[in-house]
Amino acid sequence: MVLVTFWPAPHVRVPVHATVTLPGSKSITNRALILAALADRPSTLTGALRSRDTNLMIEALRAMGTTIEGEDTTLTVTPPAEFTSAMVDCGLAGTIMRFLPPVAALAHGDVAFDGDEQARVRPLGTILDALRTLGLDIDGNQLPFVVHGTGALRGGPVTIDASGSSQFVSGLLLSAARFEQGVTVNHDGGQLPSMPHIEMTVEMLRRADVRVEAPTDPRKAQTWTVAPGKIRAVDWEVEPDLSNATPFLAAAAVTGGEVSIPHWPRYTTQPGDVIREILVRMGAEARFYDNVLTVRGPERLAGIDIDLHDVGELTPTVAALAALADSPSRLRGIAHLRGHETDRLAALATEINRLGGKVTETEDGLTIVPNPLAGGQWRSYADHRMATAGAIIGLVTPGVEIEDIGTTAKTLPNFVELWESMLDQSGVDRHGEPGAGR
Repeated sequence: MVLVTFWPAPHVRVPVHATVTLPGSKSITNRALILAALADRPSTLTGALRSRDTNLMIEALRAMGTTIEGEDTTLTVTPPAEFTSAMVDCGLAGTIMRFLPPVAALAHGDVAFDGDEQARVRPLGTILDALRTLGLDIDGNQLPFVVHGTGALRGGPVTIDASGSSQFVSGLLLSAARFEQGVTVNHDGGQLPSMPHIEMTVEMLRRADVRVEAPTDPRKAQTWTVAPGKIRAVDWEVEPDLSNATPFLAAAAVTGGEVSIPHWPRYTTQPGDVIREILVRMGAEARFYDNVLTVRGPERLAGIDIDLHDVGELTPTVAALAALADSPSRLRGIAHLRGHETDRLAALATEINRLGGKVTETEDGLTIVPNPLAGGQWRSYADHRMATAGAIIGLVTPGVEIEDIGTTAKTLPNFVELWESMLDQSGVDRHGEPGAGR
């Protein structure tokens, strides 16, 4: 029997004022780990995120023969002479279940993949069928499945429908230089989600001296070509995770306070950077100075009509903001979120409505009409971003209790400590009452 625990979300009656320093990006860390394991010599990662998703990636690569040393945020990765048979635990991480099968194709032997119960319903047929087209033998179409590696993969052209996840494209591109013919990936289907994540993949490949041809306008041509060749070792410096920053910036927006995030990159491919534009459109002020982003919240938060197709991971934060705004919102272009850690659209509608909100699912998103919210239980669905969305709402809604706040360890293992530290800096106690620091 699984014990369900609920975390009383801190509630404040004063504006939040704090500086929050965040750990590294999960997206960059897991891509860098893959490229380092495939490289021509050892690499070092500095500022790597250590979370459930990244630790599972580390353990999977180690199981396949990669040497990864260092227990903190600085890691030395030594590629194996050859990848070996292994058992891979994907947890609930899309970056593992979609990025590692192409690496497993290069193993000498079988690599078996499994993961959390919720992961067994996540769509994987696109990447597995693509690898079959490129010459790989695989048993299964979703978790659990087994890759029968032969030490090499033919590669070549493949056409996929990646409208369900940009990770299908990134997963093929990351390992493609090690395929005998490289790879040409053509997307043929609905609109590709999360294009910034594909751009991140391409940029990192080019930094490793991999020859990549990418469309200059992905709206017109959606074909990527990676030439066969070596992947040069790179000493990666991992940026802070900007998507993980969004709940803290939202805290400033919903309380009329001010939160600063140091080390915010001026130029980045991380989708989380778009939160600056979103918050300004909702009435907040965002200023950037000396690599510090500071958001100041408005007296009244405005609703927003926005297409989040390319930045779908921000949807839980934006939905929480919209539920606390003073005018209606429409979040569009995010039908693909139904295939994420959970059906995020259904989950957000259910949980906000449980607290008294007025959220309706549409074909490709959510409409949110502000309504007074009351306390109650907020289910997380084993989804880290659902948990942090509940924390945002709990800041200004007393009595919110979040199921399994520990699920935030997927990408931000010290979320609770950072959240409570933010409140400590604001001079409130853990129950949101003004404290001695004010």
